[in-house]
Amino acid sequence: MRAVIVYESMYGNTHLVADAIGTGLGAAFEVSVVPVSHADPAVVVGAELVVVGGPTHVHGMSRAATRKAAVEAANKPASPLKVEPDAPGPGLRDWFGSLGQYPVKAAAFDTRMHGPAALTGRASKGVARLLRAHGFDVVAEPESFLVTKQDRLEPQETARAREWGAKLAAAIAPARAPGS
Repeated sequence: MRAVIVYESMYGNTHLVADAIGTGLGAAFEVSVVPVSHADPAVVVGAELVVVGGPTHVHGMSRAATRKAAVEAANKPASPLKVEPDAPGPGLRDWFGSLGQYPVKAAAFDTRMHGPAALTGRASKGVARLLRAHGFDVVAEPESFLVTKQDRLEPQETARAREWGAKLAAAIAPARAPGS
């Protein structure tokens, strides 16, 4: 069975989460973790599970303007932030704009600031909505992984992402009988 994780990442946090989810899915799936800039629509063809995630910008999914602002913030002389190589490219909204209908199981995740979702927003809700609009069967509640005010992933979040991936795998690909 094949799973594809498509992610958008500005400073590497969402990339780390995507990799960890992939590790969790690895017991049941052959996993591909693909940055959105390299995810043409063909990447989901033949997948039994598609997991999509990105950073939360201004209470929701990123836009061209918010991605540009993130790059500019990292390029300031005193900034400790480093921009992912693919960050200036297209985002998840662009990717969804290129997709047709895919009746495949799917799940959504995001990275967001630590705090109540009502205050921080959640990109994963928009991702899940767009997955459904493209015919995907969203099989899990959207999940958020938390970053600090310094734009660093909270310490426990990669372990939590691995666990979330493993739970997705167990729910979608029931244990196979020995020798099968």
